Amino acid sequence: MELIADILLVAGALGAGFYCFVLARRLTKFNDLEKGVGGAVAVLSAQVDDLSKALNQAQSASGDSTEALADLTHRAEAVAQRLELMMASMHDVTEAAPPAPAPDAAAPAPAADPAPRAEEPVTRAPEGPMFMRHAADRKGAA
Repeated sequence: MELIADILLVAGALGAGFYCFVLARRLTKFNDLEKGVGGAVAVLSAQVDDLSKALNQAQSASGDSTEALADLTHRAEAVAQRLELMMASMHDVTEAAPPAPAPDAAAPAPAADPAPRAEEPVTRAPEGPMFMRHAADRKGAA
């Protein structure tokens, strides 16, 4: 009886040893850095590092772009204000006749026109606002 118990004990120990050997081989394949999950984890870790560096670069570039855009916006607002002031000041200016060209010594004197001409109408600056919305524009915008 003791002999059978010893044989069963040795067989169990050999089976456990074989099972440990198989598990060890599977674990080495599992953790293989080229083909197994260990390799996949290493590749993913490297990709995470690359992506975090790219994200930091993108954030710094967007910060610089934001500052540049804010500066350009402020400059554009200042120019728009100056243009509005110029447009407002243009309401006060009346149209003047264009200056006559200086007589040129080499150019012949213009011949007198025998037929009398009717005077050209004098144009005056508009008295109201320069730009007005018409009723059709208001209906389309509403």
